[in-house]
Parts: sequence; C-alpha cells; structure tokens
Amino acid sequence: LVLLGLVALSECLVIMPLTKTKTMREIMREKNLLDSFLEEQANRLSDDSASDPKLSTHPLRNALDMAYVGNITIGTPPQEFRVVFDTGSSDLWVPSIKCISPACHTHITFDPHKSSTFQLTHRPFSIVYGSGMMSGDLGHDIVKIGKLVSTDQPFGLSLRQFGFDNAPFDGVLGLSYPSIAVPGTIPVFDNLMKQGAIPEPVFAFYLSKHKQNGSVLMLGGVDRSYYKGQLNWIPVSNTKSWLITVDHISMNGKVIGCEHSCEALVDTGTSLIYGPAAPVTNIQRLIHAVPHGPEYMVSCPIISTLPPVIFTINGIDYSVPAEAYIHKISNSLCLSGFHADKTDKWILGDVFLRLYFSVYDRGNNRIG
Repeated sequence: LVLLGLVALSECLVIMPLTKTKTMREIMREKNLLDSFLEEQANRLSDDSASDPKLSTHPLRNALDMAYVGNITIGTPPQEFRVVFDTGSSDLWVPSIKCISPACHTHITFDPHKSSTFQLTHRPFSIVYGSGMMSGDLGHDIVKIGKLVSTDQPFGLSLRQFGFDNAPFDGVLGLSYPSIAVPGTIPVFDNLMKQGAIPEPVFAFYLSKHKQNGSVLMLGGVDRSYYKGQLNWIPVSNTKSWLITVDHISMNGKVIGCEHSCEALVDTGTSLIYGPAAPVTNIQRLIHAVPHGPEYMVSCPIISTLPPVIFTINGIDYSVPAEAYIHKISNSLCLSGFHADKTDKWILGDVFLRLYFSVYDRGNNRIG
C-alpha cells in the first residue's frame, strides 16, 4: 500500500481496520442489473509486532461482500480514494477526472492539476480483470496508506472502464508480484520495500465475518492477537502470483476435485470460490443447488444438513462449512458461493479467506 507523505516510517507495523459495505451483487440485484452483468528467513516472522508502540490503524470497507477495500490518498495535497486491496493483481489505478465512462461519474476521480507532485508519463496503462477492464494513462505521485508513504509511485489513471459501474470502490490496489504488473511500473508494496518504509516484506489479512467493522490489513508484520494456533506455511507455486498447490478437495470423505493436486490462487479481490466447470458443477449437485441464470441457488432450510467442503493443502485440511459457502439472500433463497471458471485453476476468494487468517510473505515466497 502507498501512503501520501514525504517521510516513511521504517520500523512500524501498519494495521488497517476494514469495514463491510453492501455487496456489489446486492447493489446490482436491487437495480436488476445482476443477470446481464454476469453474462457479459525461512521460519522468521515478527511475532512480537503486536506490542509495537508505533502500531497504526486505518479504516477500510468490505467490497463484494468478500473482497476488502480501504482508503488511500494520492497527490499533494492528498486526494482520497477507496480501493480494493487485491492479492490477485499488482497495479494501482483510480479514475481520472478526464474519464468518459459512466462509472467514473459516480466515483471519485483524480485531478492531476490539483497535485503539485504529479508527473504524467504519456504512456498507456490498461488491465483486464475477470469482471471488467480499464484503460488510461500512467502517472507518478505520492501515495499514502495509514502512516506508510510511497514516493514516486506509478499508478494508472483510467480514461475508460467497464464492469465497475455499481462498485462500492473507486479503484484497485494490487498486492501481487511485480511480474504481472503493467510493464514499466512497480507495485505499491514493492515500492514500500524498496524505499525502506516497512520493517518486513510481509502483509496479512484478517477478514471479519458478517460484520461491517473489524477487518484489518496489516503491513510490514503480523499482529498475533488476530489469530489463534500456529501459522501453517505453504510455498507459492512460482514467484509470479500468490498461487499455491492444493492436494485435493473432498466432501464426506470423498475426493470431488483436484484428484491429482491442482493450483489455486489466493485472492482477496474475489468474492467467491471459483473452479473448473466439471468439479464445481459436481459440488453444486452435491449441495442441491439449482441454476438460476448464471448463478446457483440453494433452499435455505437445508443449509444445516449440508457437509463442509474440505480443501487439503500441504497435508492440512481446511474446512469450509455450508454456513460459509452459502450466502443468504432471503429467508428462503440462498446463493451458492462456488462458481465455475473457464480455467483449470481454482481461486480461493473471501468465502475461504474469511475463515482463515492469511499472511503473505514476500521475503520467503510463502503464504501462512
């Protein structure tokens, strides 16, 4: 994350509280837009950081019901934006005041002329997501998150964007590896490491359940008061993204997916659990979910009878109970938290991550 300011704190753990907002699905369902939208060193970690007297917090909000966002500032004087903190991408972007897309008219836009530290590069900047895209120009400025400051930070200024019309956030701040960033840029977290703004190359998420407040993003260390037990470390599959290997997926003791292991992206920017069509369709059948347009619905009264879905990762079982993978819309209608994707990889979104505290260790290329 990037903070707006001229001096970076070199030895502090930054914790950013998260707040839950109405989900994009709920907003779009209310506006009758959902159906059309859906089509179109190795063992070391600072465990004593919870007592750091320089610990700071910053309010954030939950977007998409399972992807979490927070406020950052860009420029001098600072202009504030709400962004998704996304482990599935690497770049920072916000809408430009020159953006012509309808979505920009309902979101906060950045005005370069009001920042004395802004530099425009006249280089194109574009990103394609699973649910939308943006294109625009690349700029540089000071970015602040909490008490962290990233100077000369590259970021995108969208001139056109699609898929974000009803999003409860303005832009995206990627927390993945630089190898998938827009060429010629450096991610915010990498810039913070390069500038010595954080004591350790580590960040972590605590995503609260069913609460608008209480979720946090930790930068530069881990506050142990947010989890119990020991962290189980899983090496990343490569140093391009937060991909890990899943041994198998099972229900009622029977393997239903990843029979010979598979890869899964740990993604705070995705609300559901995505997987290949065949195993996900099988899961929908086993939980008695029926198609409703592009989604799968479940009768709410049967939730208590449904078994958990078990993800076995690095030899350890991570249980996802029905109460977590089914989202209640009304007293009788519930939505399945599994969704088929067109790739052979799984995506462990916030349906999974709200159950398990997660730590992202860039220094050792592993997830806890």
